[in-house]
Amino acid sequence: MDNEELTLFRDMARRAFEQEISPHIEEWEEQHIVPREMWNTLGTAGLLCPDMPEEYGAAGTTPQVTFAIIEELSRMGFGGIASGYGIHSNIVAPYIEHFGTEEQKQEWLPKMVSGEAVGALAMTEPGAGSDVQGIRTNAVKDGDEWILNGSKIFITNGVHADVVVVAAITDPGKGAKGTSLFLVDTSLPGFETGKKIEKIGQHTSDTAELFFQDVRLSASALLGELNKGFVIMMEELPRERLGIAAQAVAAAEGALDLTVDYVLERKAFGQTVASFQNTRFTLADVKTEIAINRAYYEKCADAYAVGELSAEDAAMLKYASTEMQCETIDQCLQLFGGYGYTAEYPISRYYTDARIQRIYGGTSEIMRELVARSILGR
Repeated sequence: MDNEELTLFRDMARRAFEQEISPHIEEWEEQHIVPREMWNTLGTAGLLCPDMPEEYGAAGTTPQVTFAIIEELSRMGFGGIASGYGIHSNIVAPYIEHFGTEEQKQEWLPKMVSGEAVGALAMTEPGAGSDVQGIRTNAVKDGDEWILNGSKIFITNGVHADVVVVAAITDPGKGAKGTSLFLVDTSLPGFETGKKIEKIGQHTSDTAELFFQDVRLSASALLGELNKGFVIMMEELPRERLGIAAQAVAAAEGALDLTVDYVLERKAFGQTVASFQNTRFTLADVKTEIAINRAYYEKCADAYAVGELSAEDAAMLKYASTEMQCETIDQCLQLFGGYGYTAEYPISRYYTDARIQRIYGGTSEIMRELVARSILGR
């Protein structure tokens, strides 16, 4: 896809978000959830899972379009929605496309494209966060079926989810080599959504704990090969981290735009805040950091497009961009003074939405460890 086509998608997405999200964002932020109908609206607009194949009702674009949509949501200050969108379009749908059977693809992808079904990814557990090898949720074979038991926590889209990719132990004692993935229909008996988890930011991202009590799954619910769940997760992590970096870079750009507008208008000591050297140097620092990270992000996105994005590069990108996001948005908020700490000014939402970026998708500490291993070989 050339830059002109990508620009058209960006413009279309931005117009749709200005019409369908902007008028309601404050209300949704206060309610700490988006209405379920928002997913149907995005589907009708052709904005869900755009890079899925055309035979499933999608546009059949390149992944860059999905990243561009994540960017636009983030740049406009809709960080919670960007996270939910990323899980649905940038993670769950590709999992199904890359590893699902044709039957699974036919069952779920058209519904995810239209917004009829919302996707969620369930890896994290109360006792297992970054260490996915420590999961306890298990699936036991019972004839031609599986019986799933356990719980997951901090699951984005958990409240609205219709299909959940669940990691479970299928061969106890083998750790990662005994983990499998399942496509769980949330309408099945034994599946229960816990209460919505309240967070300090990303309020429009519905996050919940999920419970599985003797959930019976057909043999066709297995996603990919048996006991290959950990391998699948590792293969898909670079794309997940690329999507998080798209959020980080674009949100920082959006925060900078807000800040420039504010300091040009706000006056102190008889002159605009933009006149002070501290303001000018801060903005120069912020713009430079964003530009460096955008260049690396686009390099990694290009590598992913041709199947050459390494786990090491994805880890460095995720680490660098999310740390940059938190630091630069903090600097921007400082220039707003006391107003920056009020919910009335959107910069505060950029600030609180950013903090989780250093944690989910692999913490900054885990990213540094992965990079160190790539350097030292251990």
